[in-house]
Amino acid sequence: MILGGGVAFALALVLAAASQSFFPLLFASLLLFPASGAFVSLSQAALMDTDPARHEQNMARWTLAGSIGMVLGPLALGAASVLGLGWRGLFVIFAGLALALMALAARQPVVHLNGTNGDDEDTPGFRQGLRLAWQAIRRRDVLRWLVLLQFSDLMLDVLYGFLALYFVDVVGVEAGRAGLAVAVWTGVGLVGDLLMIPLLERVRGLPYLRVSAALVLITFPAFLLAGPFALKLALLGGLGLLNAGWYAILQAQLYSALPGQSGTVLAAVNVGGLFGSLVPLGLGLLAESAGLEAAMWLLLAGPVALLIGIPRRARSAPLVTEE
Repeated sequence: MILGGGVAFALALVLAAASQSFFPLLFASLLLFPASGAFVSLSQAALMDTDPARHEQNMARWTLAGSIGMVLGPLALGAASVLGLGWRGLFVIFAGLALALMALAARQPVVHLNGTNGDDEDTPGFRQGLRLAWQAIRRRDVLRWLVLLQFSDLMLDVLYGFLALYFVDVVGVEAGRAGLAVAVWTGVGLVGDLLMIPLLERVRGLPYLRVSAALVLITFPAFLLAGPFALKLALLGGLGLLNAGWYAILQAQLYSALPGQSGTVLAAVNVGGLFGSLVPLGLGLLAESAGLEAAMWLLLAGPVALLIGIPRRARSAPLVTEE
């Protein structure tokens, strides 16, 4: 599935680059998202299955790779524009990179995402897999990590999505300075994700997460209330450091709650993401009526939820299996 997803991913990028009207581009997008799920998300699950005792450390490495992509992506687009390639040429280059990564993946040992040795008689059928996934999602510990993942995203992707608009509409700076703020956020976030790798070798993830959430609960209001642009940038950089590791640690806890069931974890995360995708819409509607400045204060629900929901002691969860 990973290799097939890689082929479909590269094909979708080529189709998007070649599209000249709405419907071909729509078709390429419809192909791109499930292809990304198979190519990227299943690769994450395979990485988690390589060493179940090091979920947090490996998720930290995975998150660092994503941060590198966030920093290099705009730089690559700028370079493509300077060279006259445009976004279409860049998509073709990315398609070639996807095929190269697929070739590397093809040389890796086969990883089975059901916690078995790959024998057909041990592999659950489709209907049984759905039932096991539903049983897993209803478990209290699994629900805890799913909910915390969605709340933590308020200080991650949701804040990132509103950041430029906040600096232009609320702070009142020009677009160039707003772009600088976004660059500070992504750049400092990259540094934070890099530092998380050695940090998680020395400290446990959940105690760190609790302290980090408490500091964010103090720093974010200071960021919203600060007046000078330079001070806001400094506090924004602090936030980028403090929220490093949030996604990696919480996602790792979810994998650890369902050992040997990484495919079920992906299904559960996708279900949680359906509800989480409504949050930016709700914030946008609130900003439309009450203003973006008022809506930004609701992002504090992220660190508050972490402080309330993170257990004092991590508990190991049994497998959801058939008798």
